[in-house]
Amino acid sequence: MADLSAIVKAYDIRGVVGDQLDSEIVRNIGAAFADLVSHPAGSTDSGAVVIGHDMRESSPNLAAAFAEGVTSRGLDVTSIGLASTDMLYFASGWLNLPGAMFTASHNPARYNGIKLCRAGAAPVGQDSGLGEIKSAVERGIPPGPGGGVVTERNLLADYACYLRSLVDMSGIRPLRVAVDAGNGMGGYTVPAVVDGLPLDIIPLYFELDGNFPNHEANPLDPANLVDLQAAVREHGADLGLAFDGDADRCFVVDERGEPVSPSTITALVATRALAIEPGATVIYNLITSHSVPEIVTEHGGRPVRTRVGHSFIKQCMAETGAIFGGEHSAHYYFRDFWRADSGMLAALHVLTALGHQPHPASVLMAEYSRYASSGEINSTVDDQLGRMAAVKAHFAAQHGVELDELDGLTVRCPNGSWFNLRPSNTEPLLRLNVEAPDATAVEALRDEVLALVREVGSSSRTTTGG
Repeated sequence: MADLSAIVKAYDIRGVVGDQLDSEIVRNIGAAFADLVSHPAGSTDSGAVVIGHDMRESSPNLAAAFAEGVTSRGLDVTSIGLASTDMLYFASGWLNLPGAMFTASHNPARYNGIKLCRAGAAPVGQDSGLGEIKSAVERGIPPGPGGGVVTERNLLADYACYLRSLVDMSGIRPLRVAVDAGNGMGGYTVPAVVDGLPLDIIPLYFELDGNFPNHEANPLDPANLVDLQAAVREHGADLGLAFDGDADRCFVVDERGEPVSPSTITALVATRALAIEPGATVIYNLITSHSVPEIVTEHGGRPVRTRVGHSFIKQCMAETGAIFGGEHSAHYYFRDFWRADSGMLAALHVLTALGHQPHPASVLMAEYSRYASSGEINSTVDDQLGRMAAVKAHFAAQHGVELDELDGLTVRCPNGSWFNLRPSNTEPLLRLNVEAPDATAVEALRDEVLALVREVGSSSRTTTGG
């Protein structure tokens, strides 16, 4: 049996197909998931599971094996076939069914994985079901009663209609928009969602191809935005949108081809949400720009800071009744979308905001961007805890510095600069994010922290993925 510890992550299941992930293990995971969601103790899930999959070559077979595991436990399966991850969340919420999405998001072609949720798109993570599934599979899955049936259902049109119902796009001016789907699921969902809108779409890599022949489907890496930036400039587009492989994240470039920070998008969408519901709560994670809580407060909202990670965001949204939440990784969460994240819904908000005013995107976005930042810098170290302790001791000794340890170490300096240093849960890395009033201050604080992080027997590399 495959090593489950290697593939069961904090928020999903992910591994190399054939080596770590095959039909047998997936069939057993499907059976264990069926048992989890049909457990009588406090369960609101019904006797069925909805399953979707992305365009990877291995996805249909793995999804079918998972369905076999579910039906072997006596539960039915609604198969929606090709889907983006947010389309699976839509199906889970719309049908009120627990769900499974087969995707490895932005990972290379040899990978695949499973994102699981309970009915209403409620997250299933390590502490909310994945641990139980892992234990059940390791113990061995006993024979089930069988009898479950698989029904196929296409929800693309319903998904598109629902998203459009959440954003009033009437009266927007015509826009030319370059869209890079990265050969991922955006090439399937975008045409359906934007059909009939006053948008002149310039499509890049809409062909579904899980081998990703043009570039990795990870827009967080600047190298994968180059083609989109060139297309925006060449065609005089008003905006550029880039989706990751499973299209649950959306990245934006302005009319000059310049990338727009996800924190800026978070602030923009938050103000739109607060215009509809004054005084509402907005969630942001602790590596998001400080401009987000400032702008939320200025618009009469209540900003609430949380740890990095979708399970923390969704839990906090449920506890606070938040209308919207944003992460610096370009995950955007909406209360009216079952508190799930949707890159496509965020894109509709951006397009609507741009289309309802006359200025170019760069001018619009400047209203929501106030500070300079480093981006995420990853350092490979031999002793995560030791390096963290050294950084903490160094800054704790400085006058006027504030520290907190909600998630890693966050340090706020008297001049308005701040940084967060977090250990990776899966690799020997420390992740550094720095923000300051200007680029010079960012560089100074970055170099001060990195000198401490990399001081003893450590190597380093800078990455742009999260």
